Amino acid sequence: MNTLSATTEIYWAALVHPLFRNKPLYAAATDRGLCRITWPTESLDTLKSWAAKQIPGAVLIEDEERMAGYLLQLKEYLEGNRQQFDIPLDMRGTAFQTSVWKALAEIPFGETRSYSDIAASVGSPAAVRAVGTANGANPVPIIVPCHRVIGKNAALTGFRGGLQVKEELLRLEGFHDYTAKGHARFQF
Repeated sequence: MNTLSATTEIYWAALVHPLFRNKPLYAAATDRGLCRITWPTESLDTLKSWAAKQIPGAVLIEDEERMAGYLLQLKEYLEGNRQQFDIPLDMRGTAFQTSVWKALAEIPFGETRSYSDIAASVGSPAAVRAVGTANGANPVPIIVPCHRVIGKNAALTGFRGGLQVKEELLRLEGFHDYTAKGHARFQF
């Protein structure tokens, strides 16, 4: 008997916006929902590598029409016309990572939480570094607002998208009560 295994299709499209100096973000979704957004410092190869690791055997298909709803909500947010997202997500990670990502999604627009706050909210108050690692592995930044997590001392700290982007996103949301400093490797 010949059995065919179903191949997961990942649809993707680029979003270029002035907030990111017109460098593209790549957004990708499966039939279940949005699964990945890259930062402007990342390339299409970043998306391809992520897909190969997280969804082995998946096929990437550029499809602006299928991605239009996701990109519209991202664009509305970046232009200050949206504070919440109502799109399906297909987030893949460990149980700990998904618990952190759920906690991030609960941070209201224009507010922040510390890594310690998130660690306590997921029932692991000593896991501050692990929360930082899970935060950095967030596959759908902006939608799941990892930029709203700052240091206990109000410092921006590290950020995969770059501290300048983190600062821009916080300012977009009207949040200014932070210290603009962080690890040098995130200053790009």
